[in-house]
Amino acid sequence: MSLPESAPEAIAPVALQAPASPSSSELRTGVLAALATYTMWGFLPLLFRQVEAVGSVMIVAERSLWSLLLLGVILAFRRGFGDVLALFADRRRALMTLLSALLLGGNWLLYVWAVESGQLLEASFGYFINPMVNVAMGMVLLGERQNRVQTASILIAIVAIAIQAVGMGHIPFIALGLALSFGSYGYFRKTAQLGPTSGLFAETAMLAPLAGAYVIYNLVSVGPGIHVDPYHLMLLILTGPATAIPLLMFAVAVRRLRLTTIGMFQYITPSIQFLVAIVVFGEHLNGLRMISFALIWLSLAVFSYDSFRRRGQGRVPAQAGQGG
Repeated sequence: MSLPESAPEAIAPVALQAPASPSSSELRTGVLAALATYTMWGFLPLLFRQVEAVGSVMIVAERSLWSLLLLGVILAFRRGFGDVLALFADRRRALMTLLSALLLGGNWLLYVWAVESGQLLEASFGYFINPMVNVAMGMVLLGERQNRVQTASILIAIVAIAIQAVGMGHIPFIALGLALSFGSYGYFRKTAQLGPTSGLFAETAMLAPLAGAYVIYNLVSVGPGIHVDPYHLMLLILTGPATAIPLLMFAVAVRRLRLTTIGMFQYITPSIQFLVAIVVFGEHLNGLRMISFALIWLSLAVFSYDSFRRRGQGRVPAQAGQGG
């Protein structure tokens, strides 16, 4: 994923509010957009596995460059470069965007490497625990207080992580790395206060010099490799749309649905990744790791129930994340 990517590839908590009374057609459009978004992010590992021969660093570099190109075309069509220029003129926002860009690039790299090295199960676990990490970061960094139900869900998640570590025989560094980088990315991304398209364009623009330099160095020192194969070259180019299109679909969904509803859709992505890891990639899931996944699902159910309950009482705003 985030998306990954790396989660994936997703991406940041969003502070937008859905319309007060959306029409039935708007709701239907929002649901379809959300389903498409999280389904595409869920199957993204299949694309990365097809081009794994170039290596995870090259995949992330090309993903950044092709995303930048596509987003640039979209911004030009929408005449949306003003927001990006305003960001670069603001030193503080530019610094926050640079930090979010580095976190995003690191998340992408870790996620692609996890897929490449046959550790998609652990990557999916990372995105399952991401909501709990966001809550924990809010407590530590922002001094937020949680009620008993939320605290219980966090404790269940901690037990799940401990059992996962026992089942794997080591600390799940990939899962924790993805969750922490994704959560930190959202924290800095919100500070810059940019929309999905302009924000991702600014971030990929900051990554572009490093990405471009690596691609050129690799082509000169190693040779074109699979780039001379039209099929694999097309797959590498597709990493750009595979990054940008779900993000734009997410923007469509978040304008039409309650953010609590969007928050529930985000569990589609790691669920698909979980199934892809076992059914397609043939990764092994022992009993202890299965128990840890069961506990994290329980933790998410408890946390989601409390979010719905409090949202219905009008006590807290909901937030949604995106990944891959």
